[in-house]
Amino acid sequence: MLFSRTEPHNNLPLLPPDKSAFETLEVYKKLADARSALAELKGRLPVIPNPMMLINTLVLQEARASSEIENVITTTDKMFRAFTADKKNIDPETKEVLRYREALWESFTAKYSKMDSDVIINIFRIITEKDESLRDGQVFIGNAYNIVYTPPIHSIVNEKLENWFDFYHSSHELDPLINMAILHYQFEAIHPFSDGNGRTGRILNVLYITDHNLLELPVLYISKHILEHKNKYYQLLSEVTEKNNWKDWILFMLEAVRRTSIFTLDKVNAIYSLFNEVQEKVRSEAASIYSNELIEVLFTQPYCKNKILVEQKIASRNTASKYLNELVKMDILQVHKEGKETLYLHKQLYDILSKNQ
Repeated sequence: MLFSRTEPHNNLPLLPPDKSAFETLEVYKKLADARSALAELKGRLPVIPNPMMLINTLVLQEARASSEIENVITTTDKMFRAFTADKKNIDPETKEVLRYREALWESFTAKYSKMDSDVIINIFRIITEKDESLRDGQVFIGNAYNIVYTPPIHSIVNEKLENWFDFYHSSHELDPLINMAILHYQFEAIHPFSDGNGRTGRILNVLYITDHNLLELPVLYISKHILEHKNKYYQLLSEVTEKNNWKDWILFMLEAVRRTSIFTLDKVNAIYSLFNEVQEKVRSEAASIYSNELIEVLFTQPYCKNKILVEQKIASRNTASKYLNELVKMDILQVHKEGKETLYLHKQLYDILSKNQ
């Protein structure tokens, strides 16, 4: 049966695909480059003394980029402010980005026995705030004038997902990064939910990498590369469906891993360098307020406030403001107003995180 964009793709082939469609020297050279860059990033992460210094910074940037692929757009500044400030007046787009970060972190830290439907449904529900499970109706991708893909009918979604989970958990002779690319295509082709499939699928990419011990923390910023090459991303997804072009799709995803591993490593190195600089400056110029805990808090998010220091038991309510204002005098922090709240911006950290190159 010939593929039709307007007819449900019920004949979506089960995994694994025929290796002859992508086993080429070009793919394995790209794989070696991607594995090398990812290994270098993994080896560098332990220099960061507190994992939250990366989770609340790099993961939020991944959340923003992945959401922007789906035209859910906010700014870096809105996102970081909203993460720290009173949550009452956040715009809907920024709330969606924060929910993506929550879904990624919750699924990463959850002690689930294995990847299954409950895990992906929970991710979907957090991202979308919809009390739904797997879709019970037909959806399509595109619009009424230009349907680009119609996923399988809902009655066979479970069958396709069971095969997806089997492939996820099976030991393969293929490298995990190639498996990740295959799994990502298949998840998007199954399209198991009424909404949020792209974002859920991109969270699953990072979880697969950590599940297979390629990284200890889910900080790889893959969505940056996908966002920068959004049209090609969707084109290559379509080419797997319509032309069985697994090779170019896998090359694209391996290049995404390679480039974003290098990009993330640069961020980690810049954060670590700044951390040491600020640590030494406070220790030498303001020894009365210095503690490792205080310096680490300054790096867990670009914006800080009195309440954070109190909650972390770094300072009492009466002294938290004194500590932060002392850091303002030292040009480490800047005062910013957010409604009735006073926030303190770590401008150098913000600049590192917002720089896109």
